[in-house]
Amino acid sequence: MKLSSKALLALAISSITATAYAETQSQDFVPTTLAGSSAQSEAKGFIDGQSLGGTTRNWFSNENKFRGQKFTYQKHGQDRTDAYRTNWVQGTILNYSSGFTQGTVGVATEVAAYNAIVLDRSKRDIKGGSNRTLADSDGKAVDQWSKLGLANVKFRVSNTTLTAGRQNFSSGIVDTIGNRALPSSFEGVSFNSEEFSNLSFQGGIFDRVSPRTEQSLTKFVSEYGNGQTTDKVQTLGFNYQPLKSLKTSVFAAHVEDFWNQYYFGATHELGDSSVLGLTTGLNYYKTTDTGSKKMGKIDNDTYSLSLGLTHQAHSLTFSYQEVNGDEYFDYLHETNGIYLANSLTSDFNSPNEKSFQVAYGINMAEYGVPGLKFNAYSARGWGIDGTHYNGTAYGEAGKSRSDLRLMDGEKHQEYGVGASYALQSGPLKATTIRGTYITHRASAQQADGNIREFRLVTTIPFNIL
Repeated sequence: MKLSSKALLALAISSITATAYAETQSQDFVPTTLAGSSAQSEAKGFIDGQSLGGTTRNWFSNENKFRGQKFTYQKHGQDRTDAYRTNWVQGTILNYSSGFTQGTVGVATEVAAYNAIVLDRSKRDIKGGSNRTLADSDGKAVDQWSKLGLANVKFRVSNTTLTAGRQNFSSGIVDTIGNRALPSSFEGVSFNSEEFSNLSFQGGIFDRVSPRTEQSLTKFVSEYGNGQTTDKVQTLGFNYQPLKSLKTSVFAAHVEDFWNQYYFGATHELGDSSVLGLTTGLNYYKTTDTGSKKMGKIDNDTYSLSLGLTHQAHSLTFSYQEVNGDEYFDYLHETNGIYLANSLTSDFNSPNEKSFQVAYGINMAEYGVPGLKFNAYSARGWGIDGTHYNGTAYGEAGKSRSDLRLMDGEKHQEYGVGASYALQSGPLKATTIRGTYITHRASAQQADGNIREFRLVTTIPFNIL
């Protein structure tokens, strides 16, 4: 990875700041020892350890394109266009988890039913649904639908658990995404081992994904590609905390006939937030093609570096991100496998793109209103250059905006504000309400286009057992 001058400057600022303030955040080394207890030895039994609960989420989004750009939908077999799209869905998850049976090898199961009720069923409003509202082949909303979101069996020895079936999984490359009315999940086998005090291992083999807004299982595709599918995703890695103030993650993934991808992440904390706290974050991905190269030739290094300052209720974060490669920095669709600091409404991940973000947040708990938070950010991307791309996975030559070769010096910018509130007590305790508004502006060939979006999401957790 070759760091740019801006990234080196950010690292220098980090070092200067580190010497300017007292190190109240412990920098002590954390020795690696065996875990102090065994989770399986504390198993309560299949029935005694069971739980039944879930969440219900009201998810509303209104989008408006501008500068002449339009959404397309069909009416009476003809294409129609207008500038807005609205999606409004109520998603509910009912989750049952048994306890682990007692003994050397514990066995448990998890089953979750997902249900969606579409509250805005106008064909014109939903514009085919996309990954927001489930629609039929004619573009009409499926009024109500359900599926098994999770269905798995777990086996545990000591602090190591093997899970087989439909499941959640979280790592820097393969990660469940939950930014719609319902989340995605994966079909396969995974393990999680926490046998050491500060070192854990994770891995998995998955062959299907259950999308956020679909009833069926599908093969994995890439987020930015041309629809090519892969039959198998394998990932393996570890999380390690060498210092009380430093956490790291290392993961690798083999996506059959797509790519091999490697991830390194680190977060370091310094100082005292009551005076001044400093958080430095680094995320780095290396991606290379493999197998039959369905996504074409790939040789991509992408990283982000963030510097966050916290003083009491206030936080200010600066983030620089850079893509080194003639193709998109790509990841698997229906996953959150992009831990880059500038992954916002736009991922700022075009060929050779550089981006910079400034973000501000305030936690009103410091002013007597616990649970209330506000944030605002501004991000800008520039230097996009796809003129050296020679594949077909990211657009065919001459095919308008989908062709990377047309992206020469493109730039874009995104602004956003948000507010959230979490109830602190009462029967609806932990209910969260979040509203966000973003504006994205782009030059002629930048793929994300010109769009404004207002989103309001209310999530209510509940427990039955």
